Amino acid sequence: PYTSATGFPDTEFLQVSADMNRERAEKLRTLFLRHIEDSGLSFEWRSLESFSGDSALTGISSVRAADLIIAAQRETGGDSSADVDTLVYDAGRPVLVVPHEGPLITTFKRVLLAWNGSKEAARAAFDALPFIIEAEKTDILVIDPPETLDDSPEAAGAEIAAALSRHGATVSVSVQQSGGSSVDDIIQTRIAETGADLLVLGAYSHSWLRQLLFGGVTRSVLRTAPVAAFLSR
Repeated sequence: PYTSATGFPDTEFLQVSADMNRERAEKLRTLFLRHIEDSGLSFEWRSLESFSGDSALTGISSVRAADLIIAAQRETGGDSSADVDTLVYDAGRPVLVVPHEGPLITTFKRVLLAWNGSKEAARAAFDALPFIIEAEKTDILVIDPPETLDDSPEAAGAEIAAALSRHGATVSVSVQQSGGSSVDDIIQTRIAETGADLLVLGAYSHSWLRQLLFGGVTRSVLRTAPVAAFLSR
């Protein structure tokens, strides 16, 4: 909490801050209504006030009833991305993170699915199925597949590729060894090589604490992904 020189809460600052937040919320509401009213979609605007320091916690009951959560990627050097982290980790619903730079894409033509065989990756793949089916092509990227596979390395992504194909998706599988490079760097390089405009990723397949202490793919994607990122866990 913000305090004055005497150690008591600075009520004047808190009031100014609250007024600014309400003004910003009203501008967002106006922008939202301008774009949604002619869309033919059913909609509802909700504005929630949070005192916890993590506004996502305040709205968690609302987002759990949503088909898809759309969240903005934090700008470089901006405030903490704890809100988006909370949505991805606790909401139980898929989250589409829109990058803060680059063109606004409304129809995804090329999807990159980062596949590691985890339950989180499976959840993401099938949550994103409507986007994958509509895309011109989906590239399934497998990094460092297990050496215990009886078949070729490509078998690591064969089953999910077959499953998506049965739904009418056009897919291909690429297997890559990291060779000392970070998974995040490999994914970003692959995005550039394929021209992908949507990344699909299973979020936090490692523990939250491990990601917090040592970093991880999910946290990197939330901060630096150059394209829209669809995450589920």
